[in-house]
Amino acid sequence: MSRHRDRRGHGMRGPLARPGVPVMRTRRDRFDELVLDAAETLERRLDAPLGVELAVEEVPPSDPAPWEHGIALGRLFPAERGVPARLVVYRRPVEHRAVDETELASLVTEVVVEQVARMLGRDPDDLV
Repeated sequence: MSRHRDRRGHGMRGPLARPGVPVMRTRRDRFDELVLDAAETLERRLDAPLGVELAVEEVPPSDPAPWEHGIALGRLFPAERGVPARLVVYRRPVEHRAVDETELASLVTEVVVEQVARMLGRDPDDLV
C-alpha cells in the first residue's frame, strides 16, 4: 500500500472520513431519506403500497400546472400507458421554507401526503 502525500510531500492525502460515515452524507442524501421515510410511513398507515415512483428534483419546472399557484413543492404525474404514477418533491423550495430539520421532515411529509391524497381522491387529513 502506497501512502499519498500532498504536492509538497507533507501529510496523507485522502478523505477525512470513510464513505458511509454520517459526515459524508450530503444535504441531498438526507432530503432523499426524508422523502423515503415519509412514503414508508404513509404506506404503513394505509397498509398498502403507494403504487408511485418517488423522485426528488432540485426545482420545479418553469411551466407550472394550471392548478398550481406560486412555487410548487411537489407534483404528481398520473399513471399513463403502462408508466406508473410518479411523485416528485422539489428539494430547494421545500428546504427554503423549513427553519430546521424537524420542520423540514414535517414539510416533506406534508407534501408527500398531499400528493398521494390527490392521487387517491381523498382528503389529506384522512391520511394523517
